[in-house]
Amino acid sequence: MIPIDCLQDSHRAWLLDGGLATELERRGHTLSSRLWSAERIISDIESIGKCHHAFLSAGAQIITTASYQAALPGLREYGLSHEEALGVLHDSVAIACRERDTYFRQTGKPALVAASVGPYGAYLADGSEYSGNYGLDVGELVDFHGEQAGILSRTRADLLAFETVPDYKEALALARILERTAKPSWVSFCCRDSARIQDGTPIETVARLFADIACVFAVGINCTAPVHISPLIHRLRFSAPNKTIVVYPNSGEHYRCGIWHGDTEPFEDNGIRWLQDGARIIGGCCRIGPEQISALADRLKTVYQGSWQNHLYRRTN
Repeated sequence: MIPIDCLQDSHRAWLLDGGLATELERRGHTLSSRLWSAERIISDIESIGKCHHAFLSAGAQIITTASYQAALPGLREYGLSHEEALGVLHDSVAIACRERDTYFRQTGKPALVAASVGPYGAYLADGSEYSGNYGLDVGELVDFHGEQAGILSRTRADLLAFETVPDYKEALALARILERTAKPSWVSFCCRDSARIQDGTPIETVARLFADIACVFAVGINCTAPVHISPLIHRLRFSAPNKTIVVYPNSGEHYRCGIWHGDTEPFEDNGIRWLQDGARIIGGCCRIGPEQISALADRLKTVYQGSWQNHLYRRTN
């Protein structure tokens, strides 16, 4: 398997998967409950496995679990007992590890599993991850995230991915949790523009919260418009120089009234540019599927004139 230390090698690039939920929707699954893609863990876990397999086959070396919206309070409100809710978290990791291990046996290509932890806004299921400012204090957010993070940290997942963080208080709560966490982790922020996360806090401010936390090997940006990514990478490299940069933006489209609007960005071209800007783990979020991940893998092979996974990328910028 891939040693986690390799993800901190500034001369290497790693390919992350894309948007699991929008890939499920593309395959005809309706995600109408508050649990979103996490509901499929309960009702049709094999659909999750097929998506993981598709991203691995496309070239992804890191796949994220379907636990983004599987907050324990949300699972209990769905009608599950506490033990059943714990089972959902464990199942989300088990299906990803199963597909990763099967793919390795079939191809000899290793991959890592990142256990996803969504923001408080994902539990609310009202779009709050795109605004922040929940009205909760830091202690309440520590209580909300602490148990789920602890459970996932004890699974077979290789790392934890705290995703789509839009809010300074939530970032501060996660920093307090991660100070006592051993599992390798990254924290990625959802941004409103090229300088600030969704609640208006400069990205430098939240990135510095994790600068001295040993288990946090990477900071980054996800579910953010591609046009903002390059300036944000440069801000993160300045404010967190000892961390790997992870980026997985959305397609550039806008979601309104249940419909995606606007044009998509050329994902593979953007991916090469973000690599040149200094990102080292690159993937996609909403509306980035296996096809786009495969296209980026092909571009990387062209850049390296061979198997890009076996080459070192040396910055020229």
